[in-house]
Amino acid sequence: MADGSAASLKSRVSEAEWQARVELAALYRLVALHGWDDMIFTHVSARVPGPEHHFLINPYGWYFDEITASSLVKVDLDGNIVQDTTSFINPAGFTIHSAVHAAREDAKFVIHLHTVNGVGVAAQTDGLLPISQNACLLQHQVAYHGYEGLALNHDERERLVADLGDKPLMLLRNHGTMAVGETAAQAWVGIFFLERACAQQVAALSGGRENVLIAPDAAQAETRDQGRGIGFISALAWPGALRQLERKSPGYDV
Repeated sequence: MADGSAASLKSRVSEAEWQARVELAALYRLVALHGWDDMIFTHVSARVPGPEHHFLINPYGWYFDEITASSLVKVDLDGNIVQDTTSFINPAGFTIHSAVHAAREDAKFVIHLHTVNGVGVAAQTDGLLPISQNACLLQHQVAYHGYEGLALNHDERERLVADLGDKPLMLLRNHGTMAVGETAAQAWVGIFFLERACAQQVAALSGGRENVLIAPDAAQAETRDQGRGIGFISALAWPGALRQLERKSPGYDV
């Protein structure tokens, strides 16, 4: 069982792996800080730099606000644990992540959530609608994957990867949201904007679809072009997110 602590691994792993651990732990804490965690379920993962094709994921049974850099579990592409640890992982959780990491060289970080608003929009026939600025920024970057039940079937991985294509965001129908990024910052800003767009859509549709305004086509196109600077935005936002953690959820980087 998790006890909220883990012996520091900093001196026993490479500098590059430690940095990946710290950034991944930060993502877990940020998800918890925003109330987007789902008890011990859902996952965020990171690729360990190097040729071994190793990855980091949360120890099963730990809450996201308990995660530290040292508590993360290193696994191979098949989900086999490749470090000395008493922790274990959720194989279903790594099914989705392993598929994306294997198929996308740019998917260094993968965030998958089951938020109320994310699932709410993923369960709507029309998916993400261009009714908010956030949605207009992201709509062309969002892929969709149909629900197939709990992610235990490895055959689903090929279908999920095919549906994702080269897009950085996904709505998994009846299931939740996902973001991938070359950096932790890119993945975080992507999921932040997607979750915000979903919350805005749920709020707008709470009074019925008939009176909800769809953004004009010209405005959608203009906003889509403006959204190409999201990489720059992520570089600005990430240091602030880490400062927020230092104030509200310190200790992730141990």
